[in-house]
Amino acid sequence: MKEQLEGLVLQMYRSNTPYSEAVREFQKAFIIAVLRDLNGNQVRAAEKLGMHRNTLRRNLQELEVDIRALRVSRRRPPVSARLPVMREKKARAT
Repeated sequence: MKEQLEGLVLQMYRSNTPYSEAVREFQKAFIIAVLRDLNGNQVRAAEKLGMHRNTLRRNLQELEVDIRALRVSRRRPPVSARLPVMREKKARAT
């Protein structure tokens, strides 16, 4: 892994990538990899990364990462949105 990282660093250096941009891209890739592994769970990702959740959120905003794109499954709709469906199921059951 160390050799792969050194190869990537050398490639970025030879393409005249500024240090600040290289660090930004590494940070973005690292955070995205952790978030994908944890299905977009920011609390668990922050723990794995050794940072506070708010710090992770700030980093995501600065790196312009869309967290919704990293989630595999969608959250359930709120109860208010499910009520008509729930009532319909109850009506069919009786």
